Amino acid sequence: MKRVKIYEANDKMATLIKDNYSVLQSLGSFGINMGFGEKTVSQICEDNDVDAYTFLAVVNFTINGYGDFDDDEQIDILTLLHYLEASHTYYLDFQLPFIRRELDESIDKSDRLGRLILKFYDEYAHEVRRHMKYEEKTLFPYVHSLLDGNPENNYSVETFSKHHESTDKKLRELKLMIIKYLPSDSHLNNKLTATLYDIYNNEEWLKLHADVEDCIFVPAIRRLEREVKQNDVAKSISSMVFKGTDSSESISDREKDVIIGVVQGMQNKEIADHLCISVNTVITHRRNIARKLQIHSPAGLTIYAIVNGLVDISSVKL
Repeated sequence: MKRVKIYEANDKMATLIKDNYSVLQSLGSFGINMGFGEKTVSQICEDNDVDAYTFLAVVNFTINGYGDFDDDEQIDILTLLHYLEASHTYYLDFQLPFIRRELDESIDKSDRLGRLILKFYDEYAHEVRRHMKYEEKTLFPYVHSLLDGNPENNYSVETFSKHHESTDKKLRELKLMIIKYLPSDSHLNNKLTATLYDIYNNEEWLKLHADVEDCIFVPAIRRLEREVKQNDVAKSISSMVFKGTDSSESISDREKDVIIGVVQGMQNKEIADHLCISVNTVITHRRNIARKLQIHSPAGLTIYAIVNGLVDISSVKL
């Protein structure tokens, strides 16, 4: 049974990489270069402006193959988003062309089956590119809009999650076709073996990439959507409470004093004595306040005072 190792922020980055060479592919996507010296994971992440908690969440998940992130509020979405965007660039701009060149050099193209293998790979590459470009054009901009507080109303992460499929299936088929059916000249055999090894590695990378999206990214976006919705509800409530406010007439300092008095539970006489004005003046102020704010109740004035910072909510008797 594989022994589980959970890496922490004070572990040395060099040790983490030495123990798990597969993490090397993730470093570039986080914008981290090698040359760690004796620095810890926390120090390296700080040097590269990377959230250490999110980095370790991804690393430990990909190393151990599991993790529960449904209620994990410490995941930094922007760090994770940059990681996924850079992962796409790495795979589309480097890995796909690299494997294509390897295949081209290790296959006898005078053989019809070899040419079909190359065609199969090109179809696979097209599918992967389409899959990732969809995320770049639809999902990632949507997440950016959520982070900005202005989400697109016609999309949600559930739409993505329901239709999200791993793109490593065709790669598995390609691998089996090479193993079972592709004849190879002896002088090409070493190249083909090396290519097959790289295909195996890419199959694993694609699976882990999809798992990070499904198990870490999607739950994080669900939480962000809930937060944005709650903020929208709060704005709507505030808008309804203050609907009809005449913004052309601002509340004077003396009217604010009267509002505070009402919120504190004072009667008109008490407010008058406290402010050293007449009761009639207090009544006039309250009429003007009601006209300007379209708020006629002490409860409504209490909400107004809290929202606008006239009183602290902890001082209000509810």
